Parts: sequence; structure tokens; C-alpha cells
Amino acid sequence: MSYVITSGCCSDAACVEVCPVDCIRPRPEDPAFRNADQLYIDPYTCIGCSACMFACPVSVIHDSFDIPAELSEYIDINAEYFENKPLSARFVNFKPARTPPPVTARIAVVGAGPAACYAIAELCKIAGIQITVFDRLPTPFGLVRSGVAPDHPSTKQVSDLFQSTLEHPNVTCYFNVEVGKDVSLDDLRQSHHAVIYAGGAAGDRAIGVEGEELPGSASAREFVSWYNGHPDFTHHHYNLTHSTAVIIGNGNVALDVARSLVTPVTALEATDMADHAIKALRGSAVDTVVIAARRTPHEAACTAPELSELCRVPGVEVCAIPSEVSESATAQQIDSGQKRKLDVFARMPDARQPPREGIKRIVFRFGAMPIEYSGTGGVASVTFRRSGDTQSILETIECGLVIRAVGYRVSTIAGIPFDTSTGTISHRNGRVVDAKTRGTLPGLFCVGWAKRGASGVIGTNKVCSRETVAALLDDLTSGHLPEPKIDSYDLARLIRARQPNTIELEDWNRIDAEERRRGNSSRPRKVRRKIVSVEEMLHLISRPSH
Repeated sequence: MSYVITSGCCSDAACVEVCPVDCIRPRPEDPAFRNADQLYIDPYTCIGCSACMFACPVSVIHDSFDIPAELSEYIDINAEYFENKPLSARFVNFKPARTPPPVTARIAVVGAGPAACYAIAELCKIAGIQITVFDRLPTPFGLVRSGVAPDHPSTKQVSDLFQSTLEHPNVTCYFNVEVGKDVSLDDLRQSHHAVIYAGGAAGDRAIGVEGEELPGSASAREFVSWYNGHPDFTHHHYNLTHSTAVIIGNGNVALDVARSLVTPVTALEATDMADHAIKALRGSAVDTVVIAARRTPHEAACTAPELSELCRVPGVEVCAIPSEVSESATAQQIDSGQKRKLDVFARMPDARQPPREGIKRIVFRFGAMPIEYSGTGGVASVTFRRSGDTQSILETIECGLVIRAVGYRVSTIAGIPFDTSTGTISHRNGRVVDAKTRGTLPGLFCVGWAKRGASGVIGTNKVCSRETVAALLDDLTSGHLPEPKIDSYDLARLIRARQPNTIELEDWNRIDAEERRRGNSSRPRKVRRKIVSVEEMLHLISRPSH
């Protein structure tokens, strides 16, 4: 018997840490870790101890003898990963980790998403460190709450891990508090030994084509935030009256958006998708989603597990044009993940065949460069040209909605140097550096997308955060961090004076409980029904908005 890692792996690597025979790859220290589609278990080395299954924060590890039928392909996928790099069984003598010596320090963390929570968890291992968490939203967990697809409930389970981290007695939370507005970066530096910026990416990349500003053109970040109930996007409206929608880009987020547009609403009703989005999608006329990208199939930005899952959506045919797929067939030196994607694309039905009655479609197009959005008063069509061809027009696709899924753009705040060449905060191993002198700025650190760019999965933040926290602790023990000049009591008083509607952890817990109660009483039942209005949240905790 062996265990199998399946679709939805977040690469948290908690499984790697507990495996007694070191049979899970890639490990965080391996070069392949950052870009891997998922982690894999070697079936010939695994001893079936189940430690990995219990450690997995998103519950995607299964006994190979008891794996759900729709995931059975992952038995071979795990085994194939080790075909050219077999492991030999080896028992690792795990020694109990030495408890780090206690230190006295106050650390501020800006953000409450995955990168922030992993950094907080590392800091909580050190006795004597007090952590203050700030997030401009009234709810924690960042993209786990507002970015993960509603039909991926197992991935959202990682928020339970993050919740326990925030409940650590050394952690104080200030939600609905915006750093740079309600409290300044200088305020945080004056009241803490160090500040870790984990603000993520709140912007989008533009394509830069004519008509991109037309109504009906939107970013995937906006659309995903809308259907996930992010308070900033609940009042957005999208044109769902046309039968065709176009998505530019074919990464995992593009696939999430495509699924949301064609998945039967009866299935979405059982998820935590926001009520306003379900209502809009119930009346949607969209029955065809075109996913267009300029690169070839084996270069598609999505992962192989996400692509395979897309092909299992009930009542939806996922298709491609064989001639566009065959252009990748002779590609050399492709890795196993790229080969799996190419194999999936090659098995897809021909998109040139008439659609079947009552069946919705997702159509992949490759080598397609958008050159213009057209329409009067809103998007009516998108014109594409063959990638690399400056003359011939590929085609014009009529549509009412175009969503660009070409990447997120990292945001920052005044006082933190930004490197425009990398699209990240200027840093060395998480230590923020002056963009001109390249000297470190004592007490300033960064993690997550702000540190490495908008890439990676949830678990990638764990390794990233460990590196930053290690640098911070080195600076702390060597005496390189400045002493605070403002105590925590005065900081709390300052925050509440500037933002009376501060939401603390116990307030969030009441909001969380109410969302779960509403979900439990819904028909069909769901994990939660999100409260998407800040005013309603404040009313729930009996605090009138100002």
C-alpha cells in the first residue's frame, strides 16, 4: 500500500517534513520545487504510514487502495514522476528540533494572507516574540478567501491552519486597518523591532491593446474577487448576455474563471460563491468560453492537474483545434508536466465540429495574439493575430465579455523601495534594501508575492516566509534591529482613535461563525454563506460604521 498526492496540492510541504522515509518530491530545497505542478509520492519507497495524509492541510493525499475513482489517474502520475529518478527506501532519524532560545521582540506583519500566516507561524515558535497583524480588509486569509475558486473547497481548508496560527496567544490582530492610511509605516517601525510586509498583489497587468478600456473588459483579479465576495468588488457588473466570453491567458486563474462561467449553477450553489455572483450566473447566456493565449499547448501556463480537472466539469465539452495542438507535438526537452498537458490537449475533441445540443463548451486557442477589442459602448468582439505574424489576421471572435488573465501586479506602500525591473520590493533574502545604495533598511522585511513576484501556489509561501524569518532572527540576535520607541498600549490607542471600526480576532470569529451558520441553514447546505458588506459585518459585531 502507498499514498498518492492528487489534484489540489498546495505544495505546503508539511507532508515532506513528516515522511519517515523521505519519499516525497520535490522537497523545498530541490530546484524543481518552486515550479512544480504538485508534490509526488514514490509508491515503491512509501511504507504506507499515513503521516503525510494527516499532515496535509488541504486533504488531497489518499490511500492508493481507497482513492476516489475520478482521481485514480494520480496513482500513475505519482509513479511516473519517479521513473527517471527512482528513490531507494531510507529511514530518516528525525531528531526533535531544538527549541530556539527565547527572545523579547515585537514584530508587525502587514497582511493576513498565506505568506503572512506562514511567517507568523515561524515567529510563534520563538518564545517571547509578540506579533501584531494588520490587514486592510475586515476578514483574514487573503487569496485563500478571495482568490481560491469556490469549487475548490479542499484548498480552502488551509485557512483552518491559518486560523489556529492567528489564535496563538502571542498574536494580536487589527483587521479593517489600512497601513498607509489608518496607521503609517513609520508608526509601525516606531512601535516594533521589525516590520514584515506581506501585502501581496492588488493590481493587474494590462495587455496594452486598443479598446482594452471598453466596458465588458475586465481583469481576472476583479472577476474572481467579485464572485468570491471581496467587499471592494461586490457592486461590479459583468455582461453575461452574450453567448460567448473570451479569456486572454491560460494559467490556473483563467481556468478558474472559465469553470465559473460554464459550471451548472446548481453545483455552484453548494459552494461559498457569493450570492450576488450565483444570481448573476443563474441568468447568464454564456455557453461558450474561449481561452486564448499566444504560446503553444505544452507552454500553457496552467498546471496539468488543473487542466485535467477542467475536463471533468459535468455538462461541459473542453475542446481545441488539432492543427494548433499538433504544432507542439515535436517539442523537444519538455518535462513530465508539460507532456501531461500536451497529452490532454491532444485528446480533446475538435473545436471546429458543431457543438452538441445542451452542452456548453470551453475552447482552447493557441498562437493567438489579441490586437484589438471592438465595440460601441462596450466590447462586442476581439480580433486576434497569429503570434509572431505581423500580417495575417487569425480571426475576430464576437463576445460580450473579455477577461484578461495575464498576471497580477504587486502593490506596495510609501516608504518601501520597489524594484520595477522585477516587479517586487527591493530585497535580499527578504531584507528590504534601498533601491539606490543597495544597503539594507534595518527592521524592514518582505514575504510572499511582494518578495518574489506574483507566482507560486499557497505552499510556496511557506519556504519563502521561512527564509525571511530566518534573516529577521539573525538580525535580531545580532543586535541589528532598532528598539521600539512606542509601546503596544500607545499603539493600540492610536489605532482605535484613527480607525474606530477596527476588527479584532474575536470580532472575526463572530463573523466566521455567522457565515457558517448561514451556510448550514442554506439549501443546499454549504460550508459558509459569505457576508460581503463591511457595514453588515460591523453591524453584526454591534459596531455602527463611521
